[in-house]
Amino acid sequence: MRKRGEWTLAIRRVKSKWAKTKVLLRSRDVRPYIPLTKRYSREALRALLEQFGMVYVKPVNGMYGDGVIRVEKRRETSSYHYQIQKTGHDVPSFDELCQELQRHIQGKSYLVQRGIHLLKHQKRRFDLRVMIQLNPRNRWETTGIIGRLAHPRNVVTNYHSGGKMVAFEKLMSGHLSAAELSAYRQKLEKLGEAIGNQLSAAYPGIKELGADIAIDTQLHPWVLEVNTKPHPYIFNKLSDKTMHRKIMRYFKAYGGGRKKRA
Repeated sequence: MRKRGEWTLAIRRVKSKWAKTKVLLRSRDVRPYIPLTKRYSREALRALLEQFGMVYVKPVNGMYGDGVIRVEKRRETSSYHYQIQKTGHDVPSFDELCQELQRHIQGKSYLVQRGIHLLKHQKRRFDLRVMIQLNPRNRWETTGIIGRLAHPRNVVTNYHSGGKMVAFEKLMSGHLSAAELSAYRQKLEKLGEAIGNQLSAAYPGIKELGADIAIDTQLHPWVLEVNTKPHPYIFNKLSDKTMHRKIMRYFKAYGGGRKKRA
């Protein structure tokens, strides 16, 4: 039983990346944007490395990019390379790779996901955080899109891991014209709304989502994962506060954040 005055979550949270992925795969509108993802096993790791050459191994339950491992197969030498945060390791065989990964996984539930070769800005990889919220009309709306520019030596783009928040338009202007950029933003907004509709049907009580979206070198967007309790503060890092103000307006309208128990 909670004590009087204890803080309680006002909005439902779903932690399992695997559970959310399976729900999203049931959507005809979202499925084409989900990279192949499997429960981690020796067999799944081998199969995805053979197929794609690079994968991400990440915890089923995790935040801020903690525990994420990038794994590559070097076809010319049949050796492997894996990296955690800023530290890389070379291993000569698949058996030794699995042994090394098991030391980091330590019996926890992990996923293995197709690796996406991200677009770059000034030689640094980036992805996007797409903020999706229930608006005052009780409909899902994409209220913000922001770029996350990775630290030059890190495998993840998260702000907590040294990533830098940069305007979406600035990051994409080197890859799209002004007209293409507007159309691409609309595409992402529509994808965000489809994600909201799909997840809320399976998990009533969700009111806000943060989708991490990678864009590959062919400009195809990929939904890496969706956070059901995203914090809006990263949008306040931009000099233009328009998106942040709207996000906070919606955030307050549906009682976002934590409420003190009466």
